[in-house]
Amino acid sequence: MNYGTLKTLAQQYLENSETSFVDNLPTMIRAAEEDIFRQVQLPDLMQTATANCVTNDQFLPMPTDFLSPYSLGVVLGGEMQMLMSKDHSFIREAYPVVTDGGVPRFYAIYNDANIILAPTPDSNYQVELNYFYEPASITAGADSGTTWLSTNAENALLFGTLLQGYIYSKGDQDVFAQYKEQYQTALAALKILAEGRNRKDVYRQADRRIPT
Repeated sequence: MNYGTLKTLAQQYLENSETSFVDNLPTMIRAAEEDIFRQVQLPDLMQTATANCVTNDQFLPMPTDFLSPYSLGVVLGGEMQMLMSKDHSFIREAYPVVTDGGVPRFYAIYNDANIILAPTPDSNYQVELNYFYEPASITAGADSGTTWLSTNAENALLFGTLLQGYIYSKGDQDVFAQYKEQYQTALAALKILAEGRNRKDVYRQADRRIPT
């Protein structure tokens, strides 16, 4: 499903082709995309970034497209040593003296631009951050453009858009409930794929069998 098809379907489903509705469709689509990205951890939307710590600086800048962390590791002697994710308050309590340096063992999200490391790096260690990112919206391209969501999660994107569109149109609550149910069903199926099947293999964890 490309961008043009998504816009056409939204107008047809909601029977609304008013100028204001059509003009605001991109905003509704972006709202649906954002909701999906924040409810489902999609492994296909994961990035890896490498950087170097700054000696005596406990903060590590986030990539500009950062959405949420998956893992963070520091390279020591050519080997990756994974850091443990902790709450910001834990780091402040466990390492109250910022100048106490060492090899980082823990990390936490400090604010919308920085990750805090503990202990404070005593050298410019190389780090590798695996993180979920928010890709460019389908609305940023031409009508023929597609994205991972529009190709692999059509139902979630479509019904998410319809839900936003129906809110905008101030439609009947019974119909709204139907769209919401369809959206939640599509979202649940996507979560099963993204957070279940994509994170195991049958050799180590066999599929559940239905008794006969």
